[in-house]
Amino acid sequence: MSQSQSSNQYDVIIIGAGAAGLMCAATAGYRGRRVLVLDHANKPGKKILMSGGGRCNFTNMNSTPSNFLSDNPRYCISALKRYTPQDFLELVDRHGIEHEEKAAGQLFCKDSAKEILNLLMTECDWAGAEIRMKTSIETVSADDTGYRLKTTAGELHCESLVIASGGLSIPTMGASGFGYDIARQFGLTVLPTRAGLVPFTLQPQLKEQLAPLSGVSCPVDAHCGQTHFREPMLVTHRGLSGPSMLQISSYWSPGDSLSVNLLPGQNAREDLYGLRKNKPQSTIFQYLMQHLPKRFAQAFRDINGWEGPLQGYKNSDLDDLSDRLSRWQIKPSGTEGYRTAEVTLGGVDTRQLSSKTMAVLEQPSLYFIGEVVDVTGHLGGHNFQWAWASGVAAGNAA
Repeated sequence: MSQSQSSNQYDVIIIGAGAAGLMCAATAGYRGRRVLVLDHANKPGKKILMSGGGRCNFTNMNSTPSNFLSDNPRYCISALKRYTPQDFLELVDRHGIEHEEKAAGQLFCKDSAKEILNLLMTECDWAGAEIRMKTSIETVSADDTGYRLKTTAGELHCESLVIASGGLSIPTMGASGFGYDIARQFGLTVLPTRAGLVPFTLQPQLKEQLAPLSGVSCPVDAHCGQTHFREPMLVTHRGLSGPSMLQISSYWSPGDSLSVNLLPGQNAREDLYGLRKNKPQSTIFQYLMQHLPKRFAQAFRDINGWEGPLQGYKNSDLDDLSDRLSRWQIKPSGTEGYRTAEVTLGGVDTRQLSSKTMAVLEQPSLYFIGEVVDVTGHLGGHNFQWAWASGVAAGNAA
């Protein structure tokens, strides 16, 4: 083989320098494979750097397969079992990265998300994996010995090709449908995609009513169909956000209503009956003030026209009132879409992939990992755990 040929010849080429791609590169490199990572962006790991408010919620110690959505829910079990949150935490500790637990199981860098990116870049360096940015892929074709890639940096060849190009969320970070195009080129089914973990937009009337509450957060229990999340909700100038809304958005379809319990843990009906009996002069606003931020209590009173002391309310009034507090019905007009979505739901149908290696069953040297496949985690570090687990699974095989 001539020098020019050998410099273009790799054992493994990985397309995508995000969390899954870099993890895969280090894993394959440590096996002695000659690895090249390609990405069209100018810098690696852009979504890592912006995640968790710049502090990267890099895993969740309570992550289980039940924290993931997929049309084929059992697919993720194998990879998640073989590379656990504890495994990634040990890697974080080996690199001396200080971290803290915010909500239950959610681990963040104490300082900056840069530390997680530095960890991955260091691991790739130690493993001898090469990373080439600002390189776009023009065509991909299979031959008898692997894959031929025409790129803006010339022609390359590899035995194994790993697609770690992510989904459609946050196009300003360079997100594209490239991975789905490659999947279709090789005859794979791509399940419909949509934005997940994304804020809701509201109908004009409700948006206007809630406008004074922009920036106000309160704990709620948000329901859509059979699924619910008990976490904070945040009112924004565009609609509804916060963990509960982001979580439930992954289960919401256009036209669905949300049911929001504004007083989780309270029995509003019993409370109000008791209050009317013992303190008939007290008002609904005073009751709401005990459990909700003042601005929220005021707005909810005004929206519903709840005036006057409780002694003026009949049983049927209190029943209706408590029902509104525990089952506030909202029909979102939509979501903010991929512009602000943290993840993409749907993607490459996992029924065509090996759950052990992430390889295409009919084309065993082609792999799909991370967000490009139809596995989407809940908020709170689960999507990173899928990136690490799927990256390691492919890296150990490619």
